Amino acid sequence: MLRFIATRLLQGVLVLLAIYAVTFFLVAATPGSPFSSERAISPEILAQIESFYGYDKPVTERFVTSITNVLHGEFGPSAVYANRTVTQIIGASFPVSAKLGLFALAVALGIGIPVGILAAVRQNSWLDYLPMSISMGGICLPTFVMGPLLVLIFGLILEWLPVAGWFGWEYTILPSLTLGLYYAAYFARLTRGGMLEMLNQDWVRTARAKGVPERTIIWKHCLKGGLIPAITFLGPALAGIISGSFVVETIFQIPGLGQWFVKGALNRDDFLILGCTVLFAALIVVMNLIVDIVQVALNPRLKYE
Repeated sequence: MLRFIATRLLQGVLVLLAIYAVTFFLVAATPGSPFSSERAISPEILAQIESFYGYDKPVTERFVTSITNVLHGEFGPSAVYANRTVTQIIGASFPVSAKLGLFALAVALGIGIPVGILAAVRQNSWLDYLPMSISMGGICLPTFVMGPLLVLIFGLILEWLPVAGWFGWEYTILPSLTLGLYYAAYFARLTRGGMLEMLNQDWVRTARAKGVPERTIIWKHCLKGGLIPAITFLGPALAGIISGSFVVETIFQIPGLGQWFVKGALNRDDFLILGCTVLFAALIVVMNLIVDIVQVALNPRLKYE
């Protein structure tokens, strides 16, 4: 297992380097700079500013300098937000996005997996048709539609929950539901499919014929194998939750990392864009590694290869 983890981490580093290089050169190919604005700046001052941030150097030299700084744990100064480095901006806002992502993932798993198990156990009953129909509707509603609907119902009409800000636990409910319900639908359908496959195995019929209680069959013998499709989806789900947080943070005015990614793109803040991109990519790489390890733990037929 240690060799497998080391190999995957090395592959992850190479993937991150490739993502960083592609993002860097795409941003560098964009016309203009963070200082190409309508404000009147004398050529002498503009030259000094560009020299300070390295924009007067060739692209290849800037890339080498930038990647060296990243390897030392520093993404560089923000070109738009004075006296703040990208590391400081990420350090202040990432905990908010991480908290939102964990709550959303908890909603997705806490709703999707139990519903999927119930639908599989009660196949072809109303406890199967109703949840699966609702989950299909949830899949069809993206977060930028689900968010305003939840705001309208629970915030404006019923006035049960706040609709903007990040000041207490009650402010986390609507954003977490907006992000989590969409992926709860996927987890429900995947769990149902995995559990049905396990429940239709010959050894399950043999266990029932021997008088093994249904609860023991489901929770002790079928659950581990039935959850494998849902566990496999954890990596893409995390990627979707991370990218979807941009929209949700904008809808609910949450001071997370998503706002800085959007502001960095709008303001052409190159270092900020690179920092956010690498951070999100690193989270996905680590999550995929954890998912692979859990898959092998749940399915002994798989190997660390």
